[in-house]
Amino acid sequence: MGRRIRKGDLVQVVSGADKGKQGRVLAVNREAGKLRVEKVRLQKRHLKPGRRGARTGGIIEQEGYIDASNVMLVDSEGGAPSRVRVRRDGDRIVRVFTRSGTDVPEPVSG
Repeated sequence: MGRRIRKGDLVQVVSGADKGKQGRVLAVNREAGKLRVEKVRLQKRHLKPGRRGARTGGIIEQEGYIDASNVMLVDSEGGAPSRVRVRRDGDRIVRVFTRSGTDVPEPVSG
């Protein structure tokens, strides 16, 4: 995974139960090689009243972690998933889409 996927990138799930879904990366766990994608692998948590900000308790849906090998960055030119190469540009490290050869835009912070 290395430097290829960052928080805020637009990715598409290419394998698994959520295959075909697109979303922004919410969190990256580099040590485990996993990441969270919005609206992908939703898990239900049952919370008692007064726990973790849920004053009333109830059932909360949140995204679970999926393996980074199951997602690909979406190329903005064609809207299709593409592999990513890492290239050195002087002292900068630039991510490049393999499909089109264009640079990967900086992730949207949010």
